[in-house]
Amino acid sequence: MRIENSFIMAPGVGEKTEKKLWKNGYTHWEDIEDGNPNIRSEDKVRNFIEKARKNLEVNNEAFFGTQFPNKSLWRSYRNFEDSVCFFDIETTGLDKDRNKVTTIALHRGGETKTLVRGENLTRENLQKEFFNSSLLVSFNGKRFDQPFLEHSFDMNIENPHIDLMYMFKRLGYSGGLKQIEKNLGVERELEDLDGREAVKLWKKYEKTGNREHLDKLLKYNKYDTVNLQELLEIAHQRLRAEVFEPHLDSE
Repeated sequence: MRIENSFIMAPGVGEKTEKKLWKNGYTHWEDIEDGNPNIRSEDKVRNFIEKARKNLEVNNEAFFGTQFPNKSLWRSYRNFEDSVCFFDIETTGLDKDRNKVTTIALHRGGETKTLVRGENLTRENLQKEFFNSSLLVSFNGKRFDQPFLEHSFDMNIENPHIDLMYMFKRLGYSGGLKQIEKNLGVERELEDLDGREAVKLWKKYEKTGNREHLDKLLKYNKYDTVNLQELLEIAHQRLRAEVFEPHLDSE
């Protein structure tokens, strides 16, 4: 499912109206532009589609981030997937007022970059990474990772943000990232590691300077972000089947 299949952003279009449009064969912006959907505020909908199309042509994800309801932002993934940034942080603890960010892994365009405290983890580098990202994807990042980064580096992260924790709750899954991975059969290396062990690895590295501890932490951090992409693919497919496909005519 793509942005062009969505009408819920337009004035006067709620979930019921959007479903009715899909069921009646209006499954793409082009169908509205070429047809006569006979809905209220039809002119406003057409005007909005024209505006939205112009923003899509210049890859302005920020526009759609403000127009989509939060629970529908996943629909924009296919349009911007090459510049989507899957990210995850590791810290010395859970309190952003007392603890520090140690590493952050950023997976974008098939490559993973890791920023490390005391080396390249700076406000400037974070701003650069997020500037080059159309959309952010995390697990529980809206409540933890993003506010932790904003507080620690005195910055505002304004990218549209998909939090997979809420997507999977909508699909009936509960628990943390690793539990959901197991439920879905998503494999990872270093299964013996968790957040507490990650803190211990950083402390060992900080105390001894032994790079092996840091390398293990970075590997753990990397797999968190790489797996986020696989999880989003699964969630996207299932939500498309749940939200969009039931209202399509058999083709």
